[in-house]
Amino acid sequence: MVNIGHPRVPMVDFAPPAGVPTAVEVVRLSALRGRTSRLRSFSLPSRISFHRILTLSRGVITHTVDFERVELRPGSWLWIRPGQVQQWGELGGAEGTVVYFEPAFLDADTARVAGLHDCYAPSVIDPDNASGNSLRTLAGQLLEEFDSLGEIPLEAHTAVLRHLLSALVLRLSHAGTQPVDAQMRSLPEVFARFRALVERDFAGSRDVSEYAAQLGYSPRTVSRATHEAFGFAAKEFIDRRVMLEAKRLLIHDELSAAQIATYLGFTSATNFTKFFRRHTGSSPGAFREAFMTAH
Repeated sequence: MVNIGHPRVPMVDFAPPAGVPTAVEVVRLSALRGRTSRLRSFSLPSRISFHRILTLSRGVITHTVDFERVELRPGSWLWIRPGQVQQWGELGGAEGTVVYFEPAFLDADTARVAGLHDCYAPSVIDPDNASGNSLRTLAGQLLEEFDSLGEIPLEAHTAVLRHLLSALVLRLSHAGTQPVDAQMRSLPEVFARFRALVERDFAGSRDVSEYAAQLGYSPRTVSRATHEAFGFAAKEFIDRRVMLEAKRLLIHDELSAAQIATYLGFTSATNFTKFFRRHTGSSPGAFREAFMTAH
């Protein structure tokens, strides 16, 4: 994507505190609260270029992920992925552990099996009791190892962090008990291929028949597979992905409706505005103004 203009909602890169030499950071929520109490920008919306995993041991917090408000309680896990728009709520007296890491920190096989690049993965995961116990143990070990910097050579310390983090994300990615998680893990081949193609080409095509032709299936087959996986038709799946990107662009960059329309493959700003209004009930300009006024 080519950025035009100045970002309204900034892209935040991974930036560990001074003295942290690795591409992963593990911090207690109490320490994070103390660190961020001096930063007015902490509570503002942003897009992140790294992974953030959060779990609570006490209290309740709210978080906004891609314009959806979620509530996190002890035992649940929040996983925010690169490119998502996120905003912290009040931390209050909540306690827990936060893990930050850059995507390239983990090896390719771990990234594939854990679905690190799966933009459709749920942001909130509710493990069962057995999985929850294992995850809490891994998070505790990861925090302990992170805090032990200097006790062993840096190369060995980094390797231990990588192994523990790999175990955590692999278990977490397969620990969900929500029905959508089971569906995502057992996607039929037709829909899995369609979803990957949409993620690659949604800015250039919203035509189900074009995707079906590339995949070698009929539009009916693709739509049926999408409905089985998500409960709605293939066209709506494409439109939802386009809408998400439109919202991200509207609040992240000072792009005009015409520029966003061009990037997303619309023939005119008018057609884009009609599409946006049909799905949200408001114009792109009204959505942008309402979001920025609220934040």
